[in-house]
Amino acid sequence: MTFSRWRFWPSSLRSRMFAILLVGLVIAYGLSFSVLYAERYMSAKAVMLGTLERDIATSIAVLDRLPRDLRGDVTELLGRDNYRFSLGSGQPGLPDDSLRGKEIANTIGDAIDHRWPIRMEAIPGDGQRLQAHLTLSDGTPLTIDITPRGIMPLATWLPYVFVFQMLMIGFLAWLAVRQASRPLAELAAAADALDPVKKGLALSTSGPTEVANAARAFNAMQDRIAHYLEERVQILAAISHDLQTPITRMRLRADLADDTPERVKLLHDIEELQRLVHDGIAYSRSSHGNGEKFSRIDLTSFVESICYDYQDTGQQVTSSGIITGTAMTKPHALRRILSNFIDNALKFGGSAEVTVEHRKGGEIAFTVLDRGPGIPDDQIEAAMQPFFRLEQSRNRETGGSGLGLAIAQQLASALGGAIRLYNRNGGGLAAEVTIR
Repeated sequence: MTFSRWRFWPSSLRSRMFAILLVGLVIAYGLSFSVLYAERYMSAKAVMLGTLERDIATSIAVLDRLPRDLRGDVTELLGRDNYRFSLGSGQPGLPDDSLRGKEIANTIGDAIDHRWPIRMEAIPGDGQRLQAHLTLSDGTPLTIDITPRGIMPLATWLPYVFVFQMLMIGFLAWLAVRQASRPLAELAAAADALDPVKKGLALSTSGPTEVANAARAFNAMQDRIAHYLEERVQILAAISHDLQTPITRMRLRADLADDTPERVKLLHDIEELQRLVHDGIAYSRSSHGNGEKFSRIDLTSFVESICYDYQDTGQQVTSSGIITGTAMTKPHALRRILSNFIDNALKFGGSAEVTVEHRKGGEIAFTVLDRGPGIPDDQIEAAMQPFFRLEQSRNRETGGSGLGLAIAQQLASALGGAIRLYNRNGGGLAAEVTIR
């Protein structure tokens, strides 16, 4: 199973790196703490068994050599914190077969050279107390009451230190991941902001070698793309401009020719060529954003003047809603965008409706609505590309040149805005341009 199939596995690279680094550090710290704890336990056990081996062997030897009447006074003196001697059978207990009991029995047995058999019992109700029973040389029973020492209790301040260390590990892991992933975020932001129309800001080449190399490669790619598009636009502009002279000569010769059906067809083809050349020149100019400066317009007057111009020619173009306020924009560029939308609405829907909407963040959206056939959803994005025609015939009266929406998109970029096309509920298309 891959990480991507895990239910709670984060989706972003930064979160994944942070999770991996943090979990790894916590596991490593936990293992270190476990090893230290185990080593402390083993050391404590070794000290306890060593004490039993040295002291108990001597004590048993002393008690075995003393007369019976003197042993009672000595047993109290031979005791220690973790074991006591008592003459007799001690408290009733249960046989103990635990590993700890066996280790203690073996230690005591080795210390006394196994001269007396040892029997281990556990005191009921107290899992820590053990009793070692043996019989001295004169038959006197001896009981050794043992309380094995555990690990020394943890200091009260240790949990706070542990929490502080965990917080430090988390913060340092987050800081390391942030430093490592920030160049990727900047690269992604620069790629999203890449605009062929505008010269983008170059990425900083400071930082680690890998980051600097990636930034230099991106800057070089950005320059190559801009240079390539600039050459393409210049070629289109040059061809369109150079075609005007032979088209003009063809038009003059056609005007001097005899009035025949072929002459009418020839003039019609020449007019189509002229429109195509003009669209090519307009597209090349729009790619450079033209030299128009920003100025403030009154939205009501601006929209109404566009609608009145079409109404004067008998076209059904209206505005709807309450239009108020002003906007800072390039009026001629914005007028051309809306005119392109309206021309398409009239061509395919027979009428057009213009609306203006104020949105959050100071955005103003101009929308041209129609009730035409719309555009298939899978072709809306392609419709914004140069020379793309939804109507596949070669008739310019129905299909156009395929540059109208591309020109509008270039002009919208020059305005700092964006264009969006979407199909309306109930049929028709909505063409929207948003400016700030």
